[in-house]
Amino acid sequence: MTDTSNARDWAGQPPYLAPDYKSTLLRSPSKPPIKLPQTISEITGPVYGHESVTGNDADLTLNGRRNGEPLGERIIVTGRVLGDDGTPLPNTLLEIWQANACGRYVHKADQHDAPLDPNFLGGGRCVTDANGVYRFMTVKPGAYPWGNHINAWRPQHIHFSLFGPSFVTRLVTQMYFPGDPLLPLDPIFLATPAATRSLLIAEFSLDATESGYALGYKFDIVLRGRNATPMEA
Repeated sequence: MTDTSNARDWAGQPPYLAPDYKSTLLRSPSKPPIKLPQTISEITGPVYGHESVTGNDADLTLNGRRNGEPLGERIIVTGRVLGDDGTPLPNTLLEIWQANACGRYVHKADQHDAPLDPNFLGGGRCVTDANGVYRFMTVKPGAYPWGNHINAWRPQHIHFSLFGPSFVTRLVTQMYFPGDPLLPLDPIFLATPAATRSLLIAEFSLDATESGYALGYKFDIVLRGRNATPMEA
């Protein structure tokens, strides 16, 4: 991940090394990062991906469908992408990926003993509108074991990737659900400073809920400043 701004409040971001999150022991840098100077080619285009977004990409209940509806509780996830002063950021490409309702990813490395859903691929993308708003239709992901420690289970979550106005501006984060009993036990969630953990938890939204069809959740993503959403290092 590369960040071209100095306005990020690093005190609210997770550290590279979080001992209870065991894989960071292997992949965190052993020496202080070196800031590399950026030229015009890094802080301007090209930007890839925006032009290939199609109508059903943001509806994960449709874009993987083969012969029926995906299993699980339908949900709507929506929100705004904002700058540090609350300015909406239009034309931001968002990609999400998640486990299915049983807690399994469509990936050969996922060997969790849970069924795959033939009608759910678990990935979607969209571009924010003029007001910085995004919207995804999906199913609520299931929890799953992950082997970090004895009886370790990941809370229900959705991964977000955001692409900015230049080739090197990409940020990745995770969204969690309110009231999940696994949050106080999850080393990844707990690696985020306590003061900013709540920024990773979506809010239930009756306004975003579609009557008789799907519950709605609101998750705003702030890219800079004191209320910046924690991002993965």
